[in-house]
Amino acid sequence: MASKRAVGPNLPTEKVRCGWVPAGDEEYARYHDEEWGRPLRDDRRLFEMLTLEGAQAGLSWSTILRKRAAYRKAFAGFDPAKVARFDARRRAALLQDAGIVRNRLKVDSTVTNARAFLALQREFGSFNRYLWDWVGGSPVLNAWRTRSQVPAQSVLSDRISRDLKKRGFRFVGSTIVYAYLQAVGVVNDHTAGCYLYLAGPTAPRVALEASRS
Repeated sequence: MASKRAVGPNLPTEKVRCGWVPAGDEEYARYHDEEWGRPLRDDRRLFEMLTLEGAQAGLSWSTILRKRAAYRKAFAGFDPAKVARFDARRRAALLQDAGIVRNRLKVDSTVTNARAFLALQREFGSFNRYLWDWVGGSPVLNAWRTRSQVPAQSVLSDRISRDLKKRGFRFVGSTIVYAYLQAVGVVNDHTAGCYLYLAGPTAPRVALEASRS
């Protein structure tokens, strides 16, 4: 597996990344290199990514990345216990915050999701446990060869989406959930050629199987 491309003797090497990373966008490249596809197990970070993936609906991920700091400030560092207590006045104030996506449905859904998130924590001990139990605790390496092979959703994302909706979550359609699984490393969809691509032994492919029906 070639992880880097040489650019000349004694010169720095250039990392070859997944094709969806815009050339010259350092923030996007840093997100790809340091976060996307890496197993995430911290509940507050998992809530953050669920919120940001929902906020992205209909928008570009680069837009959300550039608003991420503002989101952290607006939503109490993504502490679900604090967000769950946001009242109508607090939500109305957020709709005046130019740093975030000022969409009433998305703002309201973040508060609703925080409450549902806390309920899942109470039931399973942590959201981390709830989420990772779907794949037996181990990330799945899909080992796609090309970007065109990567699906927008899967059997697993369908199942998780249905379950989350039953539990009161919003903005958790299957496509959003699949993007979320990719982002938090439940699914590793780095493609061949990317320096983070892994093609070793893997758990059952999530597109076909899941540990929970």
